[in-house]
Amino acid sequence: MKAKFSTTIVFISLLFFSCSANIERAAIIRIKGSDTMLLLTEELAKAYMKLNPNISIYVEGGGTTSGIRSLINNEIDIAAASRLLIPSEAQTLAEYYGSLGMYFLIAKDALSIYTNPDNQIKNLSLRQLKDIFTCSIKNWKVLSGEDAEILRIIRTPASGTYLYFKQHILEDQDYCEDVVTASTTNEVINIIKKNKNAIGYGGIGYGRNEIHHLDIDGISPTEENARNDIYPITRYLHLLTTRTPSGHVRDFIDWVLTPDGQKVIEHAGFISLWDVTN
Repeated sequence: MKAKFSTTIVFISLLFFSCSANIERAAIIRIKGSDTMLLLTEELAKAYMKLNPNISIYVEGGGTTSGIRSLINNEIDIAAASRLLIPSEAQTLAEYYGSLGMYFLIAKDALSIYTNPDNQIKNLSLRQLKDIFTCSIKNWKVLSGEDAEILRIIRTPASGTYLYFKQHILEDQDYCEDVVTASTTNEVINIIKKNKNAIGYGGIGYGRNEIHHLDIDGISPTEENARNDIYPITRYLHLLTTRTPSGHVRDFIDWVLTPDGQKVIEHAGFISLWDVTN
């Protein structure tokens, strides 16, 4: 009987230590949000997990709005956001957590205007861009292009890019109804690749070898022009937490803001907060 009892104690002890080891191995960080930032957060997660094999980072897109909603509902640890909180989100966050959360600027992004490579238009002004997406301009011939109806591709309202474009390019006017809605940046690119008369928008790091990135007011959407605030459509990208982060979440965010983390950002096609080429 004593032998059986001892065996049971050993088994329970092994089970306990095994579970403890599994917990250590299974340390998880969950990130969700901006589709524009999806490629970026995936590359950051891969690089960090390579340095920290005991950490698993799960990354999901779905849009900034979806990410912030999941953060408020305590379903994730970090929201990837390509915009700031809107008033209703700030109010809900304050009601749930007694704070407006913590924002961490991690990168800059240039919002590129995409067209098909066969489209002869290579430059637009901000005013022309507004007129296109509010349907004041409906045909490329008005812009000295071909006599063809413009096909406008926009993001879904859940996208931070959708809201940024509406606020900063359309000056808070509504998009016109004659648009095609795409749920992801890659979907925008795929539509434009197949249609010579299409125009859309997305991050500077996407589709470089697939579609054309227009100059805006004669300025190209390059990393250097965006970092120096010369290109007119630039924005910061953020990581958002409900409170001051701690533990693995804090370590991850701190690492993103190191030179090594910023180099990963540049390699992913985005713009580091400072020049890390040296």
